[in-house]
Amino acid sequence: MAAWFMSPDDANIAGNVHGGTILKMIEEAGAIISTRHCNSQPGEPCVAALARVERTDFLSPMCIGEVATVSAEITYTSRRSVEVQVNVLSENILTGAKKVTNRATLWYVPLSLKNVDKVLEVPPVQYMRKEQEEEGKKRYEQQKLERLETKQRNGDMIFPVINPEPYTVGYSQSSLIHLVGPSDCTLLGFVHGGVTMKLMDEVAGIVAARHCKTNIVTASVDAINFHEKIKKGCVITISGRMTFTSNKSMEIEVFVDADPFVDEPQERYRAVSAFFTYVSLSKEGKPLPVPQLVTETEDEKKRFEEGKGRYLQTKAKRQVHLQPLAQQ
Repeated sequence: MAAWFMSPDDANIAGNVHGGTILKMIEEAGAIISTRHCNSQPGEPCVAALARVERTDFLSPMCIGEVATVSAEITYTSRRSVEVQVNVLSENILTGAKKVTNRATLWYVPLSLKNVDKVLEVPPVQYMRKEQEEEGKKRYEQQKLERLETKQRNGDMIFPVINPEPYTVGYSQSSLIHLVGPSDCTLLGFVHGGVTMKLMDEVAGIVAARHCKTNIVTASVDAINFHEKIKKGCVITISGRMTFTSNKSMEIEVFVDADPFVDEPQERYRAVSAFFTYVSLSKEGKPLPVPQLVTETEDEKKRFEEGKGRYLQTKAKRQVHLQPLAQQ
């Protein structure tokens, strides 16, 4: 368990802590517990690398001056991967009030300290009940399938649009270019997953703010898939574009492309991809209507319908979870 004090450097202009800052804390906690577990038995030393983050909902905003407490627990291990459940709690140290802000599930793989491309075996974890192992195996198989499907559709690129109209995809799309330095990397010389997610959230936030021109906050992040490692010395381009809007939310597709040209020149490749969801807020923190996205091309219309499908699916799942509570 670890705690962080939230300072102005961690927040947006409205005083809410950046979603990317919270994602970075979550990943650090997951990496620590996974690396400890993978080195708990004699053998080749390793570092746990982030492979995937399941859907993460931002249940409550965190503000400047609050203390964030992050706890992590290993919930499943396969032969070469570790599932970690992370919970984030915020505390107002003046009043003592506490609230859960985030719950996230992350998957890690152990990489050898001697050979970054070698994935080692994971020590098994002890389960309290047999059902826990069976449920974990189902989650493992599901995320493995979803990662493969995501990787297969990762060929899109974002290109500049000349004189775009307001509320179009081209009007709000944004990119950030970052040179990967030593402070961004693990002991093995590749980028921390939390650093990448923080940059992705920053770009997604710019897209959302450009679209609605109000204060915006991260509402949720769909599964983040890490397809390839990003090594020190790479130049990464983090790109974001609006894909779907409902009356109260915006879905933004974000992907990270890497150009390795310092040590091992090779072709540019897609390293990470995800969908971020944002909401628009007034100065008082109240939800505001979101301007509807104007789609112009067939690809944009297709992505809009796909985003609508994800939105409706998430909405249906939320209603299923709320039904038992309403019956109590």
